[in-house]
Amino acid sequence: MTAPLTIDKSQAVGSHPAAEAPRRLWLRGVLSKLGPGLITGASDDDPSGIATYSQVGAQFGYALLWTMVLSYPLMVAIQEICGRIGRVTGCGLAANLRKNYPCPVLVLVLALMCAANVFNLGADIGAMGSSLALLIPGTAKLFTVAFGVASLLAVLFIRYTTYAKYLKWLTMSLFTYVAVAFLVHVPWQSVLTATLIPRMEFNQQSFVGLSAVLGTTISPYLFFWQASQEAEEVKNNRGEKALKRAPVQAAAQLQRIHIDTIIGMAFSNAVAFFIILTAASTLHTNGITNVSTCAQAASALAPIAGHFAGALFVCGIVGTGLLAVPILSASAAYAISEACKWKISLESSPRKAPGFYAAITVATAIGLGMDFFHIDPVKSLVWAAVLNGVVAGPLMAVIMQMASSRKVMGKFSVPPYLRWIGWLATATMGCVSIGMFITWK
Repeated sequence: MTAPLTIDKSQAVGSHPAAEAPRRLWLRGVLSKLGPGLITGASDDDPSGIATYSQVGAQFGYALLWTMVLSYPLMVAIQEICGRIGRVTGCGLAANLRKNYPCPVLVLVLALMCAANVFNLGADIGAMGSSLALLIPGTAKLFTVAFGVASLLAVLFIRYTTYAKYLKWLTMSLFTYVAVAFLVHVPWQSVLTATLIPRMEFNQQSFVGLSAVLGTTISPYLFFWQASQEAEEVKNNRGEKALKRAPVQAAAQLQRIHIDTIIGMAFSNAVAFFIILTAASTLHTNGITNVSTCAQAASALAPIAGHFAGALFVCGIVGTGLLAVPILSASAAYAISEACKWKISLESSPRKAPGFYAAITVATAIGLGMDFFHIDPVKSLVWAAVLNGVVAGPLMAVIMQMASSRKVMGKFSVPPYLRWIGWLATATMGCVSIGMFITWK
């Protein structure tokens, strides 16, 4: 019998071991640098984000696609700055405010951030319950309570790193929005023009839409989350110290934060771009310009999923919600605990960090309670994004001042290019909020 033909892969073009090794090492090096920034990017496309991008695509068509190009460098800059603050000082944003700024500044920042977080948290949990009701017979309120309780129990008894490792696969359903864009008719020349040339009418609807888009991409809870996660990395990894105490570690750690943030935010914005594009190509084109129910939002996936569109939509909402809800509650708890000097860590048990976990419990309970005020789930998600957009500007101004302070950052105050982009992001958020209030009727 003739021996089977084998091919020596080492002799194939482009497959020589000597050529493959550097590629593997490069890829391994990049992957090793992914951490808080990637989780931040993944959680940025939470239920509030999905609803906001769907509504914007349905209402404005392709007109606001340019916001994804505008927001990307702005969100990368502010998130990298927050990560730097956490790694350089070994403390989160609230702890640095407590140490270096007057008490009224700390109280104001905490009040703004916690208000936005709790409203967003309640909107996300409510959307998860309403979405599941599309598939399973039962009341949305019952599912909402179940998701709220399950999310809280998961945070209390499962390490978040373990929890996120499995849930992230549910978020892969978001890539169906990318697939839909290539299965329906899309006028790509118009899309390219709308993406590269900013156009917007000076009216209330446009500014509300713009504020919602920027508020869900550049969100206050992500500022506190990334800074606190970097601070936890310092505490939980043997040999790592705050860069102010161990300058020799600075080059490697700052490069890691830079790469991690660029990739994490790119993932977030790419998904957001295609959600807007898909909603514009399916909903807006067919005359649906106001998404008021989860079923309407799910119908954007019908061209690829047919009767399974609801199931895919639910996977995306539930997967991103289960990732984002702990981040929303924990980022508020980080801020409160740092301000009160309580022990903080998602890797610790509730017994070892009672104040921290009590804050998580209270934030989740208040957010869950909001879902019983008969607020439309999709509208509440969009208004949560708008609230984030309004709150982000003042918080970013404080963060930028902190990042530029030698008292806080020592010799590691942010470089000029980050300072300029960070202040540009701050000014942009402030101007959009002012524009919204000026055009309000």
